[in-house]
Amino acid sequence: MKLISWNVNGIRSILGKGFMDYLDAEKPDVICLQEVKAREEQVPQTFDGYEVFWNAAIKPGYSGTAILTRKKPTSVINGIGREEHDKEGRVISADMGDFFLVNVYTPNSKRELTRLDYRTREWTPAFIDHLQALEKTKPVIFCGDMNVAHREIDLARPKDNTQNAGFTIEEREAFDRTLAAGFVDTFRHFEPGGGRYTWWSYQNGARERNIGWRIDYFCASAKLAPALKSAFIHDHILGSDHCPVGLVLDV
Repeated sequence: MKLISWNVNGIRSILGKGFMDYLDAEKPDVICLQEVKAREEQVPQTFDGYEVFWNAAIKPGYSGTAILTRKKPTSVINGIGREEHDKEGRVISADMGDFFLVNVYTPNSKRELTRLDYRTREWTPAFIDHLQALEKTKPVIFCGDMNVAHREIDLARPKDNTQNAGFTIEEREAFDRTLAAGFVDTFRHFEPGGGRYTWWSYQNGARERNIGWRIDYFCASAKLAPALKSAFIHDHILGSDHCPVGLVLDV
């Protein structure tokens, strides 16, 4: 089974930048999208062979997630069951039979770190609770834009960013706690080396110079480790400031 995740930075924008060509070429069983910035009725595009599930933010043109899947899930849940966290359309959980697939767009701490406390002290514990509640039934795979570079190896210039959103100690420790709840960072499971990133600033030719951050992940319940076959970063795919990431597993 091939799973892909991509922060598309606006689904209506990415549709004009080769998204359908990528979908046709890769033919994933499931593709999870973050930052779709649209409601279902605003996207007239049909996705042949895929059923689409949406979780739009209340605020127009902001945040939002979607799952396109060839296999119909047994059930789909929007949000994590807490109203204070569920207004921004950040989580969709689908029961795929052998596992739950959770598509997540983690809140950004913002340039001045104005949402750092919310993100690390409120959002992260609630999200971990959601994952653990699902895992009581079956294994979990969560994927998406986690808005954090976990280790120094996960960004090109760690020393320049220790006080910046996405690489603060608080955010990295929050991700530590998420993984410690029983999950494997699947890309690092296969690839211990650096230099591979999933997000680049639009400024100063950062992508051309590969001055990037790895902030998009597939993480799986440790019990799924024997089923993991490969993980990948499609950093050659353009159209967004993020690139697609993926996971292949034997289920």
